[in-house]
Amino acid sequence: MNKNVLSIAMGKKLYLDLAVNLARSFWYWNAKQDISFYLVTDMAHFLPADIREFTKIIEVENDALGKGFTPKLYLDQLAPDGQTLFIDSDCLVYGNLTPVFEKFQNHQVSVIGNYIDTGEWFGNIDHICRQFNVLRLPKFNGGVYYLENGEAAARVYQTARELEMKYDEIGFVRLRNRPNDEVLMALAMALHKQVPIAEDGSIMAEFVNFKSGVRSNLLEGKVILYNTPTRKSYQKSWPLEKAEPLIVHYLGHYNLLYPYIKEVKILQLLAKGYHQQLAKLITLFGVSTPYFIKLWLTNIFRPVYRFLFGFRAVAKSERIID
Repeated sequence: MNKNVLSIAMGKKLYLDLAVNLARSFWYWNAKQDISFYLVTDMAHFLPADIREFTKIIEVENDALGKGFTPKLYLDQLAPDGQTLFIDSDCLVYGNLTPVFEKFQNHQVSVIGNYIDTGEWFGNIDHICRQFNVLRLPKFNGGVYYLENGEAAARVYQTARELEMKYDEIGFVRLRNRPNDEVLMALAMALHKQVPIAEDGSIMAEFVNFKSGVRSNLLEGKVILYNTPTRKSYQKSWPLEKAEPLIVHYLGHYNLLYPYIKEVKILQLLAKGYHQQLAKLITLFGVSTPYFIKLWLTNIFRPVYRFLFGFRAVAKSERIID
């Protein structure tokens, strides 16, 4: 069965730039694997030459698949035949993805996660489960979806698109003023008896649940995210204290921070033909050192700034699509 990785970059060039970084990290680790890389975009003319060499581009018109998170509800119409692993554009790949396809094999539609049957998750889950007569919903991060394209997957995604039309009526809460794909897919999966694979930190991890620190060396395929019980940032509701994933989801502002900016700079230099050691050295002095000096100075002078000028207004997220 064909193995495919698919990502989407539509609307703002920000997303294409992120997808380029994802593509480079994928190719660094999977160039010799039998895995194809697909990119759905309305901005193909911005793609650099090195990405075009290995990427299968699916060109679409602007807003053809909707705005915000809605394009992810059309993966059944975008995915090629075989096994398809959707990866959000703000992720980086840290290794050979073949084991991921092996874990997901024979799931028609799946995600990495656990279950939720009560409490709040973009809506009152107990109320929503009773409304649709399901016992529980898969709870997951939508940075990764898996599907084996066919009739079963098509039914799940068609249901998700139909549910989106009743998003507010159902009682779901919006994310960045848009319907959240995660809860729609969770409910559609529950209605069609599709199940997640267990969350063990080996496939994907992100910073909502791991806030105690990260160590990252993409070129060596080593990354560890921490959720340390002795730290103030410890997430008690999350069962894992450490993750060593193949994919890291740098969601939100985390793709503006270290180590994402370090890894991306190295990948950019490698794409330009720089030797690996030289790329690492340039990044050390051009990215890493200035970043930590600025961070040190910010931590020293932030109390003084706030005393004199107060707190700065929160800037509007670039990710909000009007």
